[in-house]
Amino acid sequence: MFEELRRVSLCVLLGAALSGRAYAVQEGESDVAVPLKLSGYYKNLLQNSVTIVPTEQAYTLDLNRLRLELKGQIHPALSVDVQYDNEILLGSYLRSAQFGLQKDLRPAQYWQAESNYIDSPDVYGRHRLYRAFATLAVDDTDVRVGRQRIAWGTGRFWSPLDILNPISPIQLEREERPGADAILIEHKLGEVSRVSAVYAAQRPGASGSGALYWHANRTGVDFSIVAGRFRGDRLLGADFATQIGNAGLRGELTVTSPSGARHYRRALVGVDYAFANTLTISGEIYYNGAGASDPSAYDFESLLAGRIQNVGQRYAGVFASYEITPLLKTTNYFVANLHDGSRYFAPGLTYSLRTNIDWTIGVQRFSGSASSEYGHFNNVYYSQLQWFF
Repeated sequence: MFEELRRVSLCVLLGAALSGRAYAVQEGESDVAVPLKLSGYYKNLLQNSVTIVPTEQAYTLDLNRLRLELKGQIHPALSVDVQYDNEILLGSYLRSAQFGLQKDLRPAQYWQAESNYIDSPDVYGRHRLYRAFATLAVDDTDVRVGRQRIAWGTGRFWSPLDILNPISPIQLEREERPGADAILIEHKLGEVSRVSAVYAAQRPGASGSGALYWHANRTGVDFSIVAGRFRGDRLLGADFATQIGNAGLRGELTVTSPSGARHYRRALVGVDYAFANTLTISGEIYYNGAGASDPSAYDFESLLAGRIQNVGQRYAGVFASYEITPLLKTTNYFVANLHDGSRYFAPGLTYSLRTNIDWTIGVQRFSGSASSEYGHFNNVYYSQLQWFF
């Protein structure tokens, strides 16, 4: 599998580069004007915490990731975006039973574009295609095929509409979103309005997802309507975003009808405000009709496997960021389960060592009873160094 994936990755990158060069020559451009661009980053993320399954075990984990991105136009109507990850994991976490369970979890995407090439108690190496899609633009219609991020919804912590690429509100790497292997057709109806159709395949044996999406703006209010079937469940939803004075107001509502079960609702209301002194604050209230109000009914197995993002019903989240100096910034995430009283708090400090090098230190603190949602986790202390190129 490793050799096959490596050959495919190299062929995609080489083919795109040659195609881009051919296009540049055809248009009479110089080599410098080749429309494809290679960029990426290197990240070192060092964590210290305690496992939660099957038993508690103190550990360290040192993640090293190299991401290469090749993107641009290979034809006036055709563009590509290929992002390749190569990761090396080190530390005592590799010898824990929790990592043994985690590394065997198969991604939900249809295309199994991920493989490990080193698997030992001291070193674990893996690589994957994080993104790989092509976009064909014909007049006002775009057709995008491949592993991509389809961003629907307005939520920062939660998003009832972001069904294809959901994120956990306590995820450490919040900017990392699993892509969907999908076909997206998007037609522009005006400057700010569009209609979209999407089909996302899942791994063999699982139901795929298909939906229609309409986005428009009326009297200063952005809004969207979504209808479709996601992994076998029918869904109808809408969102809105507007400005009231200097504050932003947004919200989402969905109704989901699972096969053979009662329908449930998810709802979100959020407020954002940016002060002149660089302080930015966002707050969200979230209702999850698929969750449980009784901690004894929490589905921790699905939560730890990544199939759901929360086990409870009612939540509140607050985000605050502030530039202490032009080079030093603090970010703070706070999440509370309003039923069981458990809480999550994640303060962090980011310092710009250079224009393209950031160093972040922080902690993820969990509190609550042993049977509560966030009391189920252990604190995480981390340091992250990221170099962009």
